[in-house]
Amino acid sequence: MRDFQDRREAGRKLAQRFEHLQGDPEIVVLGLPRGGVPVAYEIATHIGAPLDVLVVRKVGVPGHSELAMGAIASGGIRVIDQRIVDNLGISRHAFDAVEREERIELERRERAFRDGRPVVNVHGKTVILVDDGLATGATMAAAVDALRTRNPAHIIVAVPVASPDTCAALGKRADEVVCLLMPDRMYAVGAWYQDFTQTTDDEVRSLLERATHEAGRREPELATTAR
Repeated sequence: MRDFQDRREAGRKLAQRFEHLQGDPEIVVLGLPRGGVPVAYEIATHIGAPLDVLVVRKVGVPGHSELAMGAIASGGIRVIDQRIVDNLGISRHAFDAVEREERIELERRERAFRDGRPVVNVHGKTVILVDDGLATGATMAAAVDALRTRNPAHIIVAVPVASPDTCAALGKRADEVVCLLMPDRMYAVGAWYQDFTQTTDDEVRSLLERATHEAGRREPELATTAR
């Protein structure tokens, strides 16, 4: 039997680890698209925190795209792994060429997901950065590095499933890592889900819209409680 029915159930189980943060106005939840957003939605709604999407794209070494020499992310973020660039002798021109290609896809996803909504401010906040699971963890590592440039106070990586080694590696980048399952043999992330159907752009947009609407309903309730 698989551990999770689908991403929404995984998110509800993961949300229980954050019950102590319910109602804390200094919390922001960010989901990595596409599959991380349904998980993040459940956490955000459970604890009453704003939800946003962090679109991140690795900037891969020419001819070896799986090896990241940097990353770009929502909000104009650009991170360069100077060690990789220097060791491999990557020119500025070569880096910029790959970045331009990735920027096109990032901006397409931004338009598709955000639908005109502004980026949620994370400066000085505790950010829960969510995906549906981690295999190598390379994309999440790039996301953490990119997010650091927006000056959050604390970054928590939260996933339903990842290998112990991946969690340990991310623990050196993030301030905290929360993972429900850490199997010794990770295989593919989808192996831990009964339904791992690909999340669509429309689903991501719908969940973000719903979270924004629910946050708008909570604000008058919080104001009434405060009086």
